[in-house]
Amino acid sequence: MATFPPPYPPYPQHPPPRWWQRRWVRYGAPGTLLALSGLVILALVREQTGTEGFLVGLGLAVLPVPLLVAAFRWLDRVQPGPWRNLLFAFAWGACAAALIAIVANSFATKWIATATADPSSADRLGATVIAPVVEESAKAAAVLLVFLFRRRDFTGIVDGVVIAGVTATGFAFTENILYLGTAFGTDQLTGDSGIASVTAATFFVRIVMSPFAHPLFTVLTGIGFGIAALSGERQRTRRVLVPLAGLLLAMSMHAFWNGSSTFGQFGFFAVYTMFMVPTFGLLTWLAVWTRQRELRTVREELPAYVYAGWLGAAEPFVLGSMRARQMAREYASYHFGKAAGRSVAEYEGYATTLALLRRRGQRGRAGADFVVRERELLAELWGRRELVRPALEYAARTAAPGGWPGYAAHVPSPYGAPVPGWQGAAVPYPSYNPYRS
Repeated sequence: MATFPPPYPPYPQHPPPRWWQRRWVRYGAPGTLLALSGLVILALVREQTGTEGFLVGLGLAVLPVPLLVAAFRWLDRVQPGPWRNLLFAFAWGACAAALIAIVANSFATKWIATATADPSSADRLGATVIAPVVEESAKAAAVLLVFLFRRRDFTGIVDGVVIAGVTATGFAFTENILYLGTAFGTDQLTGDSGIASVTAATFFVRIVMSPFAHPLFTVLTGIGFGIAALSGERQRTRRVLVPLAGLLLAMSMHAFWNGSSTFGQFGFFAVYTMFMVPTFGLLTWLAVWTRQRELRTVREELPAYVYAGWLGAAEPFVLGSMRARQMAREYASYHFGKAAGRSVAEYEGYATTLALLRRRGQRGRAGADFVVRERELLAELWGRRELVRPALEYAARTAAPGGWPGYAAHVPSPYGAPVPGWQGAAVPYPSYNPYRS
């Protein structure tokens, strides 16, 4: 089959990157800092728990991590961000943020105890005031860094929720090692074991009952950055104040949770059942609703590129359905290999980014590089169309054998032959510029 050129000439090449934009600087410097932080935090935790306590804490603390990361990755399936962002977020939470929290919390608590000569009040104040401020600020730094330096991967609320949640998962992982390892050391001294041990109680509270606590707090910060990402460049006040408001909410909720033990004998369980669980349910609903909204945006915005000749007529339907997307990936992997399946997944991601970019442009919130970014995304789609087309057409026929709802019957296929179910002439490429309104 002949290979057609894209509807317009490729965009000129970008100028050579400056030294601070080079790959080894962008990845080497943060990687080195995180590795050093990891070594320091490893030594500090091991010093406080002992080798045996550290190993026990590590084995127990790792249990909820795959489930939490998988949940955030599932939420990000509509427009999946690169794995390197998630690895950075988790490493920042587990290493840098945890190191900042341990050092700052210890210093502040000791200073308050010395100044007031009241260690019990210092511990209480440290848990309810200092720890929430320090820890949420340290975790928010990862979200800020991704927002500033990986801006193209940070396009909305779901991205903020995912980056914040994975960062907090990493932080909770290190914190749980410390708490569980310390509890195990206490049991070693007292001789307790089994259900009555401090280790079992700590495991039940932190791993079974509230593994989502830290992600829940930091997700509020992520939502603030997500709203800022959806704001226009001229809305500078909103882009600054909304993330700060999210951070303040995260600190407040964290402080309320840490202070629940001071609310009486059943204060912890009252806060857990009446506040934490409903808030968790509300934020989960918001995240899932936002994901469905992204799929609806794909179905509504991509037909413009069908008329322009960039996409096949069925693609908006397939790309706007998670079931059809999965069918396309499985079909490509089964018939053409895993590399083809990855190409379909990449195609789905680029198409989703394109739809969300167009939606922001229609609302006047796109950046100055809108045209450049749109051309880059279209070029990525065009380069994969031959390999991806059979899988998308199969998914369309299988997911909606009676036809694809919501699209005009006269839409032509850009591949040179009419798609079954459509009446109209075959148009191999459009005769107009897709950027004209």
